[in-house]
Amino acid sequence: MTSGLWGYGNAEGYAAGSDLTGYRVEATDGHIGKVDKHTEDVDAAYIVVDTGPWIFGREVLLPAGTITRIDHNEKTVFVDRSKDEVKNSPARDEGHHTDDPAYRDQLGGYYSGGII
Repeated sequence: MTSGLWGYGNAEGYAAGSDLTGYRVEATDGHIGKVDKHTEDVDAAYIVVDTGPWIFGREVLLPAGTITRIDHNEKTVFVDRSKDEVKNSPARDEGHHTDDPAYRDQLGGYYSGGII
């Protein structure tokens, strides 16, 4: 797994303590939803994106390391993944975020290009 996948270290505009809830989320090829939840946990930071009707109301978890930029004026988070990559990410059971080591490993493998 890539070392920076679970941290905001490379995200331009990231400010510790910022509330990203409700921010739009933009993939490399368009809008994918809004931030429903987010964490700043060391080596376990992520955002949960509510995709709305785009993929049938599914929530997806994106490791913080997928975020390239945060625009606080526009309330938008930009990620370095395509809509298809997000859509095809491993499904998340409601309530399970990174507290499930198997899911976190699976997701980390997926987003870092490993085999899941």
